[in-house]
Amino acid sequence: MFKDLATGPVVPEPVPVRKRRPFGVALGGGAARGWAHIGVMRVLAREGLVPDVIAGTSIGAVVGGCFASGKLDELEDFARSLTRRRVMGLMDFHLNGSGLIAGQRLKRMLAHHLGDVRIEALAPRFVAIATELGSGHEIWLTRGSLTEALRASYALPGIFDAVRVGGRWLMDGALVNPIPVTAARALGAEIVLCVNLNGADTRGRGAVIPAHGADEDSVEDELQTARGLFSPVRGAAMRMRQFGRRADGAPGIGAVMVDAFNITQDRIARSRLAGDPPDVMVAPRLGRMGLFDFHRADEAIALGMEAAERALDELREMLELPVAERG
Repeated sequence: MFKDLATGPVVPEPVPVRKRRPFGVALGGGAARGWAHIGVMRVLAREGLVPDVIAGTSIGAVVGGCFASGKLDELEDFARSLTRRRVMGLMDFHLNGSGLIAGQRLKRMLAHHLGDVRIEALAPRFVAIATELGSGHEIWLTRGSLTEALRASYALPGIFDAVRVGGRWLMDGALVNPIPVTAARALGAEIVLCVNLNGADTRGRGAVIPAHGADEDSVEDELQTARGLFSPVRGAAMRMRQFGRRADGAPGIGAVMVDAFNITQDRIARSRLAGDPPDVMVAPRLGRMGLFDFHRADEAIALGMEAAERALDELREMLELPVAERG
């Protein structure tokens, strides 16, 4: 306390306050593993560390968009309610589209909860990442319908139909930017926390096997399997298992598509993060969780919370600025 010399009354001293630097989160793709993003965002909100910018790809866009629009509770309730049967019930398969799943059931669900929310009206600032078919352009969806932006960002090639937004056909953003640190910085974030859904599961992956080949026994086994395909009964039965693992142990077409996409995403993510590393990385330990284990939301959310809590001290240290005086 001190006395004002001009008037005499006692007035309070200026109160020092701390300002934090604007920060953003980059939520990566990873299908069902993305439920871990819910746990991360819960921890940040609980600690009063609400981001100024949210950039999301694929499932990261879904969680980030729901958080920015105040609908994270609804998304979490939905995720925790999923069972294997309910997941299958949401898949509207068809054969005449650009993917195996039309996605109309998921679209109706998103539209029901998000309504006519527009991206440009959100606070914090939000961007969903998508990829343009044909050109391969990285598209930053920063305005327009939030529902359509989320659908475009998670449109996994070959699985979901491509989505037309603003005259462009778009698909999953993980093809070009799996963990959009660059987008978060471009929208004004000085400090970026990224959530890498594969970050704790990369040891031993992507190595080079310098010498490998088939022996005679394995070649003969393959020939016997091929001959067996000419049997109408056996051949039909094996083709029906295209989305599982075949009787001979070989992966089905669904497993091949998903794993190929996951490998590509992992390689691109490593390259992008090396060129523009985040200030803080959160890497939930999701190694035992499959990309389509959507029914395991409870586990994924808990692992996301644990990973976020481990990163809190580092994040707080990065966000602190010298004390500034008010007024």
